Amino acid sequence: MIKPRIIVSSLVSIIAIGTVFFRFVEGWTWVDAYFFTVVTLSTVGYGSLVPATTLGKIFTTIFIFIGLGIFAIAIQQFGSYAVRKRQEQSDRKAARLDGHPHEENQQTHSANANEDPGP
Repeated sequence: MIKPRIIVSSLVSIIAIGTVFFRFVEGWTWVDAYFFTVVTLSTVGYGSLVPATTLGKIFTTIFIFIGLGIFAIAIQQFGSYAVRKRQEQSDRKAARLDGHPHEENQQTHSANANEDPGP
């Protein structure tokens, strides 16, 4: 599993790279460059902004593949984490319903069973 810090920093980095690129190559405002970056990576694609330069168009096609890959990995990792947590909760609930105590209680119970009850 990839560490959440790496995933978040990758997402922030790809958005920052796109924003800076479009700001300076296309000459858009910071807000427009950021907006285009997010809209492009999210696959919404409003079409209100379109790269006009050849370099901007080439970068955008490469940027889409790389950015979507990063977003896909992030979604998969966070989804996997959520499923694992949900499964752990279900396992704990099932154990309680079946009358099986938690591990801590089993260890305490075992220790108490081994004690000498006295005369």
